[in-house]
Amino acid sequence: MTPVLPSIEALKDQAKRLRTSLGTTGRKIGHSQALEAIAQQHGFRDWNTLRARAFSNRPKAPVNVGQTVKGEYLGQPFTGRILGVGELGAADRYRVTVRFDEPVDVVTFDSFSAFRQRIHCVVDGAGTSPQKTSNGQPHLRLSV
Repeated sequence: MTPVLPSIEALKDQAKRLRTSLGTTGRKIGHSQALEAIAQQHGFRDWNTLRARAFSNRPKAPVNVGQTVKGEYLGQPFTGRILGVGELGAADRYRVTVRFDEPVDVVTFDSFSAFRQRIHCVVDGAGTSPQKTSNGQPHLRLSV
């Protein structure tokens, strides 16, 4: 099994810290030299090889833009379309925007309603939000 590599941003931060550390001891290196050194520390022959592997090694988002989905939002079933997907800095977390085909009532009281047609939510690789309602159920659960 291939170990999961840090993100490209984290690898670039490592190179920056290396440059800074070496600079304090009087050894000045360029940014590209620092990137090459980081690649070698991770066991790769050069930065381009490490960068390509880091991109291919990332977990894939559970949904794609334009995809039709179904699931539950605040306990209510829905069908809808994914309008946006963005990877968050945390491992295996994605910000998704969903437009419901029919508005979903997010209030459980009989005396009034509050309908939502578009939501933004954070989900994990399985399409389930880490945020929970007061009864312990995920806010959003996508059927993927």
